[in-house]
Amino acid sequence: MNDLNRAWLGVVSADHTRRAVEGGFIQLNHGKRYGVARLREGDGFVIYSPTERYGSKEPLRAFTALGVVADTAPYQAEPMSMGARGTIQPWRRRIEFLPVHRAALREVDLRLTQAPNWGYQLRRGLVPLEPDDFETLREVLSIS
Repeated sequence: MNDLNRAWLGVVSADHTRRAVEGGFIQLNHGKRYGVARLREGDGFVIYSPTERYGSKEPLRAFTALGVVADTAPYQAEPMSMGARGTIQPWRRRIEFLPVHRAALREVDLRLTQAPNWGYQLRRGLVPLEPDDFETLREVLSIS
């Protein structure tokens, strides 16, 4: 992961993150293409989980996964049920996830979190991340 030029922070609940790590993929914003289409092969990718479960109001506020984009273009997965939202055929990217442990947001000093109202941008589901912040997170999350 040396010479990393671009990195991203995706916002995904921890329960959905577990499924993504197990499957080696990421999908964002309910499977829409536009977010995953921004990623390029070799980009760093970190998942921030505001909650343990999707739809929960109880905060987790932790970094829960980290890896590298491992494909050249988005692909469409098999159709899946989104409950009340109906059936979708989500767009995904393959991610080579590294073995990591969770780290609470408050335990990590990042350039991203130094800006006023920095958390507002997380509402988009995908935000650019400084490569230095990615490397900091890689060090903090890595299992020794």
